[in-house]
Amino acid sequence: MFRDRQMVGKSRPLWRIPFVQKDRAMIATLYVCTTCKAGEPVPDGTLPPGGQLYAALAGSPVPEGVRIIGVECLSACTSGCAVSLTKHGGWSYVYGRLTLDDVPAILEGAAKYATSPDGLVPWRDRPTVFRKQSIARIPPLPPHDEAAE
Repeated sequence: MFRDRQMVGKSRPLWRIPFVQKDRAMIATLYVCTTCKAGEPVPDGTLPPGGQLYAALAGSPVPEGVRIIGVECLSACTSGCAVSLTKHGGWSYVYGRLTLDDVPAILEGAAKYATSPDGLVPWRDRPTVFRKQSIARIPPLPPHDEAAE
């Protein structure tokens, strides 16, 4: 780490440095693609599978520290229904090939993610769908002052 532009102690990778206040780090957002067709034709007037997944998640008891937001597209169209988990200062994830049967596991994983300080839930503690159906893991943005250096 740097203090007054001098190295202090051992340098750590940015993703291991807590960037935010504790209260902000505990708010996780679960984005759900509402337009996903899961590779299937969707008859006019029916809700696509992604919209159904969003409705099921939003209609379930939401874990503390998690908010669920529907978005029009996560650009994971070849990976079936997709969700993304993100929080300020933490690693973000995109998961795909999800179905309505996965709703309890998605909420369980979101709860564990929300309580993790940096978005890194130990692999064995993740629900199976989060272990096997991860599309991407995205590093947190560095603090604004470090990004400018």
